[in-house]
Amino acid sequence: MTDFEIYLTVGVFAGVILLIAFDLIDMMVAALIGVCVLLALGILKADDLVEASKTAAGPLALLFGGMVVARVLAKTGIFERLGNQVLHATGGSGKRFLLLLVALVAVICAFLPNATTVILVAPVIIRVALALKVDFVGPLIITAIVSNSAGMLTLVGDPATFLVGSAVGLSFADYLQRVSLGGLIAVLAIIPLLPRLMPEVWHQRVSLPPQATSPPVERPMFVLLALAALAVMVALFLFGEALPRRIGPPVVAIIGATLALLVIYGARVEPVDNVLRDIDWKTLVFLGAIFVLVQAFTKTGLLQGFSLQLYELLGAQYTAAALLLLAGIGLLSSLLANIPVVAAALVMTKGYLVATEAVPEIALMSGFTDWPAATLPVFIAMMFGATLGGNATLVGASANIVSVGICASHGQRVTFLRFMRYGVPITLTQLALGALYVLGFGYLMAR
Repeated sequence: MTDFEIYLTVGVFAGVILLIAFDLIDMMVAALIGVCVLLALGILKADDLVEASKTAAGPLALLFGGMVVARVLAKTGIFERLGNQVLHATGGSGKRFLLLLVALVAVICAFLPNATTVILVAPVIIRVALALKVDFVGPLIITAIVSNSAGMLTLVGDPATFLVGSAVGLSFADYLQRVSLGGLIAVLAIIPLLPRLMPEVWHQRVSLPPQATSPPVERPMFVLLALAALAVMVALFLFGEALPRRIGPPVVAIIGATLALLVIYGARVEPVDNVLRDIDWKTLVFLGAIFVLVQAFTKTGLLQGFSLQLYELLGAQYTAAALLLLAGIGLLSSLLANIPVVAAALVMTKGYLVATEAVPEIALMSGFTDWPAATLPVFIAMMFGATLGGNATLVGASANIVSVGICASHGQRVTFLRFMRYGVPITLTQLALGALYVLGFGYLMAR
């Protein structure tokens, strides 16, 4: 790319973000306009679309699979029952509602990808919020932020952490030992901020009617089979990577969606067409367009060029490099979709570690996992930056985009600035704690 094309690409991307930030145009339309402009100028070509689709395929498959499973489960009535249980567990207290929300989402997201978790629990959150007579937008945004944060509890909780962890060769058990505590700290950091961010919910008190007896389950076999499809998906998320023929999370999501569609087809509850019509295609298209825009940004070479600059600036000071990466990737992940940012940052980071002679050049190839212990803080910092930096804005993570789409489908449009009101304070707090965690981990690795 020429310097002019680089400036043009960055300008188009910045223009798209500004259009979304100031709510001047629908965010999906803004992203598609940006893609069309870059295609028309010849900056993006057919090969770039293919490369972008390779990066986007996994996250989009996770989203699609989660949407289908959640839509099928909605017909079982399980969300209404769970919503009633959660509502009465709150005792009419908004404070207890928010604390239960954090606990529920954190537990689920330890085993399911973050966007899938948001899709599954959103009906419960909306039902309880309406019963407590509070706006559901704030709790749904917090749901997305908690799901992103809790995604660091396990290797499969967030696509960004999975991408980095698999590149380093961390097993599920290794991840629990080295990173999960940082994820727990990130989740707990949200709680003290809730009274300030949502005082109208935190201080809400309403009187609840006595809990009514739940009606008998209709179509018990359909409910059982739908829950079985979910159970299979969860089991494969946890253990699919350990099978002789590894089954990654995107494939698991498609398997789960297929099983759910098979259940609803076999039970004759409703036509399969109805399920597919209710999928949030707008969110999927928007996220796909963002991946294409990030491909153009990556094509500029700006991210990759930082590897040598990082080496010239810091040499082999891995802890300092980790902190710089945490801040830089955190910032980029708040403005771009965090998954493609991580994909590009991995190339940059591997190049930096090769330049420091920590690893041979073969480390640039996929499949290399023989990373020295001293380099692990760098990769853990990438996880913190990408996963938690994505909490700041509505375009930072797929779970954010999904939560905003759910709000829109229920008649509430969420602006860029409204999301930032919750996301930025939480992100800054979490990244500061993440930096302390990386410093502590780096100290232990150096001993």
